[in-house]
Amino acid sequence: MGHKIVRTTQEFSYTALYQPVRGAGYQVTVPLLPGLVTCGRTFDEARKIARDAIECYVEALKKDQRKSCATSSSGENSLARYDSSPCE
Repeated sequence: MGHKIVRTTQEFSYTALYQPVRGAGYQVTVPLLPGLVTCGRTFDEARKIARDAIECYVEALKKDQRKSCATSSSGENSLARYDSSPCE
């Protein structure tokens, strides 16, 4: 009897802050992901690059087996944690 591996996918929302930079486009930061800063020449480009950066950041957290709580009082952001224990 073989073992079956089940993988699940969860979707999370993060707030991204877009700051216009004169002559350079937009700088993007994500407050719940420390150190994540990116930019794009147009708003659409900045948005696409930010989405990719968030995906890479979260993947790195998973690979490093770090625990990260991503919640807000408004409920806009979801719990981002990769084990079954509650956030402290």
